[in-house]
Amino acid sequence: MALRITISKLCDRLSMSKNAVHKRFFSTQALTNSDVRRKRVELFEQEQQRQTALVTRIEKIEVKYTGLPEECTLIMNKHLSTPYNCAMHMQELFMDRSALALVNGEPWDMHRPLEDDCELQFVHFEEEDPRTVNNAFWRSCSFVLGHVLETAFQDQYYVELCSFPPPNVSSGSFVYDADLKLGNWKPTEVELNCLSRIGLRLNFLDLKFQRLEIPLSVATQMFSDNRFKLAQLPHIASKSKSGTSVVVYRAGDHIDITSGPLIASTAQIGRYSVTAIHEIESQSFGKLSRVQGLALPTQIMLHSWTYDTILRSRSKKLNPAQLPDLKQAENQKSQIPAQ
Repeated sequence: MALRITISKLCDRLSMSKNAVHKRFFSTQALTNSDVRRKRVELFEQEQQRQTALVTRIEKIEVKYTGLPEECTLIMNKHLSTPYNCAMHMQELFMDRSALALVNGEPWDMHRPLEDDCELQFVHFEEEDPRTVNNAFWRSCSFVLGHVLETAFQDQYYVELCSFPPPNVSSGSFVYDADLKLGNWKPTEVELNCLSRIGLRLNFLDLKFQRLEIPLSVATQMFSDNRFKLAQLPHIASKSKSGTSVVVYRAGDHIDITSGPLIASTAQIGRYSVTAIHEIESQSFGKLSRVQGLALPTQIMLHSWTYDTILRSRSKKLNPAQLPDLKQAENQKSQIPAQ
C-alpha cells in the first residue's frame, strides 16, 4: 500500500492540465483499474470452474519422466494433473527450480493440466541451452510489468495496456506498450524505483502463473474495458487451433492475454527493475508509452555492479521491438505483438 501511495503522490504532481486529462478519458472516464481487474478475476474463476465441471470422469494417463536422477513412470489424472503435480511425487528440487516443463518435447507450463499420455522433462534456468526458458522468463516479466502499470497509480488514472512484443533477450530489456494517460510524464529515477518495487515484491508472494484457454465471447467480456485488447481479440482468436479461443494467464489478481508459456511462479523472479519509459506512436493505436524493464531469475547470481552499471544502462535504450500494429499483423497473418 505504501508503494501505491508513493506513486499516487508523484502522479498528483505531474505537469498536466485537468482539461488534458478529461480529453484523454473519453468513454473510460468512470472506469478504474481496480474495478476492471476484479471483473476479470470473476470471469476467469467462473470459466475455470465451468471447464473443471466438464471433467465428469477421472481418466488415468501414463507420464514417463526422462532425466536426472533417474527415469520413472507416473500414473496421473487426465486434464487435472500438471507437471508441477508430477514434481510433487518426485523431488522438492524439481518443484522449486523448474521454470518450465517439456511435454513430448514441447514447452509446457508447470501448472497447465496434462492432456494425454506423454513424456515429461523439467527445465530450469541453468540449462546448457537456456533459450526456451529465457524467453519464457522475459515474457513473464512483461506480464508482471502489466500488473505494475495497472496497480501503481491512483484509480483516477485509468491505465490501458496495449500489448508486449515477443521476447528478445538480446535486446537487453522486456517491454510493455500502454496508454498511461499521464501526459508528457518523464519519470525520475526515484519514480522508476517505486515502480520496480511493486514488481519486486511479487517474488515474496510466490504467485503461480495459471493458464486458461477461454472462448472469444468470454475474452470479449473480460477485456471489454480495454479498447486495445478488444481490437486485437478477433485476430488472436483466429490464430488458435479452434479459431474461436484466446489464451489468458493469471497471477494473483492480474489477468492478461499471452500465448505463453510462462514460468512457474513469481518467486522465480529475483531482481526486477523498471528502467525506462519512451514515447512511441503506433499506426493502429496512436501515441503510447513503451515501458521497459530488466530482471534476473532467482536462480541466477550476478554481481550488483554488473547489473546496475552495465545491464541497467543498456536496458534504458529504446527497445527496437516491433510497434503494435493491428493492420500489419492482419496483412502478414502473424501474431500481434501481444503474445
